[in-house]
Amino acid sequence: MATTIHEPPKIELDRLPSHGSGNGDWRNRVPAGGGLRRVKEYAPPPASTGVWVGLAAITMFFAAFTSALIVRQGAAPDWQHITLPPILYLDTLIIIASSVTLELARRRVTAFMGGVRESEKEKGKTASPALWLYATLGLGLLFVAGQTYAWLQLQSQGFGMSANVSYSFFYVLTVAHALHVLGGLGGLVRVIGKLHGSVLRRSTLVATARYWHFMGGLWVYLLLLLWMKL
Repeated sequence: MATTIHEPPKIELDRLPSHGSGNGDWRNRVPAGGGLRRVKEYAPPPASTGVWVGLAAITMFFAAFTSALIVRQGAAPDWQHITLPPILYLDTLIIIASSVTLELARRRVTAFMGGVRESEKEKGKTASPALWLYATLGLGLLFVAGQTYAWLQLQSQGFGMSANVSYSFFYVLTVAHALHVLGGLGGLVRVIGKLHGSVLRRSTLVATARYWHFMGGLWVYLLLLLWMKL
């Protein structure tokens, strides 16, 4: 009786750059001399695909509320125009600055993937990505604090969510955006944790940066919408 021999399955492994590999084989994750963990060159596509699906859903959500706001304003004789709290304009600068710091962090990590020279490590440049990520995280928290201050300020003036339909739209849009920003802050915490404790995949950093930049652009759009329509 003929016996069929099956070949064993092939397992593909993430390959690390050969230069600066430290003391060990491909499993080694720390460059020679210690320092920042190495970032993997290869990353599976689900992280990128997932963030695009999420951004599409968020876009549809805010597009629906934009349409509802425009229709309701045109059909409501009791529509009340409101003055936006000045803190919202400062918040705009804060979230734009956070996108800049995150982009600087992403470029630092990308540069590290190409190898870090000993002279650069001596100057402490390998710590730059984490510092810029912490700056982004701090600015994001400051943005949410500014939003919270704006809500409390309006409520102290007697303009709660039920004061008028225009205020209802204001609270729904700004609170929904703030909740999505909190989700982005959770992603930043995850990136920082992987950068310090294990191997950070490039797709994770890119997906997080893409989501955060989208939140910044979405806020600029919402501010213009509220300024023109409310």
